[in-house]
Amino acid sequence: MTETGLIADIGGTNARFALTSPGSEPRNAIVLRCDDHAGPAEAALAYLAQVPARPLRAAFAVASPITGDEVDLTNHPWTFSIAEVRQRLGLERLEVVNDFVAVALSVRHLRDGQKLKIGRGEPVPSQPIAVLGPGTGLGVSALVPCSGQWRPLATEGGHVTMAATDDEESEVLAWLRRGYGHVSAERVLSGPGLVNLYLALAGVAGRPPEPLTPDLVSSRGLSGECDLCRRALEMFFAMLGTVAGNLALSVGARGGVYIAGGILPRMTEAFAASAFRRRFEAKGRFDDYLAAIPTWLVTHPYPAFVGLTALVEE
Repeated sequence: MTETGLIADIGGTNARFALTSPGSEPRNAIVLRCDDHAGPAEAALAYLAQVPARPLRAAFAVASPITGDEVDLTNHPWTFSIAEVRQRLGLERLEVVNDFVAVALSVRHLRDGQKLKIGRGEPVPSQPIAVLGPGTGLGVSALVPCSGQWRPLATEGGHVTMAATDDEESEVLAWLRRGYGHVSAERVLSGPGLVNLYLALAGVAGRPPEPLTPDLVSSRGLSGECDLCRRALEMFFAMLGTVAGNLALSVGARGGVYIAGGILPRMTEAFAASAFRRRFEAKGRFDDYLAAIPTWLVTHPYPAFVGLTALVEE
């Protein structure tokens, strides 16, 4: 009998569960809201009550640094012990990794229809690959070749200091520093970050902002009905290019850069036409170096599942 595994991608808003078996695609995917459950064990039990399986092996990806048994989600109140969750679910084995480690593990397995190339450049075989993506937070990882295998890096690169590249961005970041002190990349490159950009642009312009959600900033920006929302979205795309280019230089990502996360796949045309790629390459003496590096937008709905499937089968 083929062994069934449980996989979960747990972010700051949703916990996505599925079942997996060797050689097959993940199945029975269900999305649960984190706020509806006391913790990952309770969410997993609610999921298992709806599917015809009792797995003994599991792999969870969580939006948090993993430094030991105790896990504290960065953008949600959940805290938990890995050992206690394993015991409550009756598992023989439970692997817990950072969510973008799971995404990094997925990128070499994505098919052409599961990613969209943005701009020029071609990957160099056996060279590092960079991975980042805005969602509730900003995830960052890399995939590095090592002794004939690929090793994912668990990083907290979303919390690097955000740098400005023009006067308008300088004014926006200065406005945000007055409220946050340190303005990380995640403060502007995430769902809440998109709202922060809108508020900062309104503040700099001396205009009263509306109480908008990330979805409303996105939709009004895409439609052009709100000038501040449009400018916030344009700045979001451009700043993401800056951070992606910085990451590519930092890890020598000549194997390519993959952009994942839950925000951009809903606005692929606007993202492809944005200043992202121009800003990605705008590194002065290293323009040509960046121009040769390809960038892809991951359009697979659950890329972490692809990486978790490989992990649970090890």
